[in-house]
Amino acid sequence: MNTPSDHPRAIDAAAADYRAILARIEAAGRAAGRHDTRLLAVSKTKPAAAVRALASQGQRAFGENYVQEALAKQAELAGLDLEWHLIGPLQSNKCREVAQHFDWLQSLDRAKLVTMLARERPPERGPLNVLIQVNIDDEASKAGCAPAAVAALADLVVAEPALRLRGLMAIPQPLAELEQRRVAFERMRRLFEAVRARHPGVDTLSMGMSDDFELAIASGATMVRIGTALFGAR
Repeated sequence: MNTPSDHPRAIDAAAADYRAILARIEAAGRAAGRHDTRLLAVSKTKPAAAVRALASQGQRAFGENYVQEALAKQAELAGLDLEWHLIGPLQSNKCREVAQHFDWLQSLDRAKLVTMLARERPPERGPLNVLIQVNIDDEASKAGCAPAAVAALADLVVAEPALRLRGLMAIPQPLAELEQRRVAFERMRRLFEAVRARHPGVDTLSMGMSDDFELAIASGATMVRIGTALFGAR
């Protein structure tokens, strides 16, 4: 029996949503004078069938919050050549699994994880791509390091050959007025530029989600993390 994600009409709707999101990303990038913004499809809590359907449309990069959930999907979807990002908080006891099974970690937020990840990264997989998560609005409920701690943490990552510093990630406070979020996005852009000036290989600023990704692109995002607009409400 087909699941809802396998139903032809559900697949057609998902494909249409995907194309619409790509068009909006392209338009926002064009307005900002850039064409380098990547889409990360946030598939947390969604079944492997939904990931497979989106992969059939050409999407390759998927973001997960929970390590065990992601590992199960990776096993079920082996052979599709997908790119897996961990975007949720990383506990130290999960470093080995993340280092061995993910392509990107977007949520590095403390120094002690750096050595653990580097030690566990299999050489044949190449360096693990790393983004430092910044708690840009200093929210007690959110993970991420303080902006003042970014430079030192970036230096630690760069010193590990098994890791590759790609940039920064943030989840700004979801203020009711979208324009109020611009302040946090602009602060992240300036912080990103400072890191890139120190480490020229840095190329990724991950910020913006389903309800504010166009504003994030206008503020310098090179990767947007979209879940609800692609997969529906959780």
